[in-house]
Formats: sequence, C-alpha cells, structure tokens
Amino acid sequence: MSKPSILIIEPFYGGSHKQLIDTIIECLNICDYEIFSLPAKKWHWRARTGALYFSQVIPTDHEYKVLFTSSVLNLAELLGVRPDLVNCKKIVYFHENQLVYPVREVKERDCQYGLNQILTCLSADNIIFNSNFNRTSFLDSITPFLNIQPDFKLKHIREKIEKKCEVIYYPIKFHAFPNKRLMIGGAEPSLTSLMSDKDCLHLIWPHRWEHDKNPKLLVEVLLELYKRQVDFKVTICGENYQAAPESFDGLQDKLGAKLINFGFLPRDKYIKTLLSGDVVISTAGHEFYGVAMLEATYCGCMPIAPNKLVYPEIYPKENLYNTSNQLIKMLYNWCRNPELFRRQRDTFFEYFTFDRYSAQHLVPKFLEKLRI
Repeated sequence: MSKPSILIIEPFYGGSHKQLIDTIIECLNICDYEIFSLPAKKWHWRARTGALYFSQVIPTDHEYKVLFTSSVLNLAELLGVRPDLVNCKKIVYFHENQLVYPVREVKERDCQYGLNQILTCLSADNIIFNSNFNRTSFLDSITPFLNIQPDFKLKHIREKIEKKCEVIYYPIKFHAFPNKRLMIGGAEPSLTSLMSDKDCLHLIWPHRWEHDKNPKLLVEVLLELYKRQVDFKVTICGENYQAAPESFDGLQDKLGAKLINFGFLPRDKYIKTLLSGDVVISTAGHEFYGVAMLEATYCGCMPIAPNKLVYPEIYPKENLYNTSNQLIKMLYNWCRNPELFRRQRDTFFEYFTFDRYSAQHLVPKFLEKLRI
C-alpha cells in the first residue's frame, strides 16, 4: 500500500484554519494525505514552537510530495531540522499576516512573528493569500518592516517573495446553509418563522471578542441607538479566547431586553440566529477576509462594514462607512424606518454575488495546487 503523498500541517487547528482544511480534505482520498496539527490555543506558542514539535512527530519514513500549511508555521525552521521535507512542493496559506497585524501598543510588538512569516515565504514554493488586501498589505510592508533592523539593510526580499504569491479566496460552504434570502419579499409559509420581527431590526455582531475587532466601537454605537430610543435587538456572538473586553462590562444591564444573545453560540443556534438577523455589523480595526460577515450576508443579513481593510474588495460602497457617526446614522435610519431598510436590502441582494467566495467554486483551485 502506497504512503500518503500530501502532508498537511496546521499548528492552529481551529476556527477558519480548521474549516479550510476540513473543506479541502472532503474532496481528497483519505489514503492520499496525512494531517499533523495542534489545538487552536496559545497562538504565540504555536508560532514559536510549532516547527520544533512537528519536526519530531512527522515520520521520517515517508513519500510526501506536497506540503500544505498555514503561515502560523515557521516553515524555514521546520525544513532546517527536517531536510528530508525540502524536496516537497511547499504551499503556504495566509489567513492573516503579522506585518500589519495591530497591537495595542507599538512597544508590545514582537517582530519575530513577522520575520517568521517572511522566512516562511522565502522557503515556500507557492504562497496563497485569502484576499488581495492580505497579499498587498503583506508585500508593501516587507521593506518597512525589515528596516526596523538598526544597523544594515536587507535588500530584494520583496522581489523574491512576490513572484510566488497569488490570491485564492477562502472557500465558504454556502451550500451547507439554509438560504433566507429566497424568502425575502415572498416567504414560503413553512419558513416564515425564520423571518425577523417586521418592525424591530435584529443587529448581529458575530466576531471574536478581541481588540482588533474593535468591540469598543460596537458598544458606543449600540448605546447611542439606545439613547435615541429606536427599536432594535442585538446579538453579540463569536469566539472568546480570553477575558471579555472591558467595553462589554455592564452592557447586558445597559441594553436590557434588547441584547437577546450575548456570548458564543453553538453552530446550529448560530445559523438560526443569522437567519433571524437583518443587519450584520463589522467594527473591525483589522480584517483580512471576514468569514462571519459573508456567512451572515448569505443568510440574509445586510452587511455594514468599515470603508477600509478587505471590505472595499468585497462589498459595494453603499455598505461601507468612514466614521462612527456614519455607522450610527445608517443604523438609526434603518431602525427608524424598517420599510426603507428592506427596500435597500432587496436592492443589495439583486446585485451581490456569492459565487467567487463559495467552496464549490474555490476548492478545485486548491486541489489543483495539491497535485504533484
């Protein structure tokens, strides 16, 4: 019996990293690949020591021809201690990049993570980004990032990396979701229970509870809407790996019955909640793709997001805001006039297409890369 030819390594096997691998391997023969992974926690230690761990657990007696991993792995380190893997076709997928990832304080920045990703790119044969924003922001930041080094200049690194880069959007399994949009404007009677209250818009914020998603702005907006006494209800969900953000302290008391979900939701309840939603909101200070936004949009929510980062690449300008005041104004007008909102939502869905983000469209591109 032949040994697997595809080696899949994921140091942070959870969330979108896990979903990507699971989506791809559904279309592979189980005999053709092996997966080595670590649970999705302690991200910084995964990035620091993942290569050393995998160097010890990946068998030395193998017939691997392709190595697929995410940018969490320091590929250069792994190949340094496991030279038997050098001859594999080495593919790295960037869910995010550390060259422009926000930190609370500049002095907190640990440059090693960015350097790891640059070295990984130099070691790889193919580098795939999940968006044009991710690719461009990474490449544009290489030289400024390396110039932090104080006493000599590193040259021509971008040129060596750029020629190996391309974009393949993250594949979302839309076909696994119910589709409320088919019901808007003429719902099937058996599915009307999924529709939101006619005169009370349901706002959803489905993001990780971390500082780069800017929960502070969300709270500012919700409290202003509450102060203006418009009718709305809100769900704040998403994964929380640490203590809840300070800005969320006391929010349940302040919003009362308007806050109908507060905390992580199991997948089945999460999907039902998206189907009951009207507006999905991003307040992100950084986003390289935004799976949750696209999932919620597919389920019938009107997206509203900052006019920066990846969002102009995905959504029309009418769905983007430049300031917190613009965000408040858009939500206030919609909550005050649900009929106006529904007309604008219908117009949005007449023109927005999901095909280029769908697993059915994108997985074949990944399979092509994994061929020898």
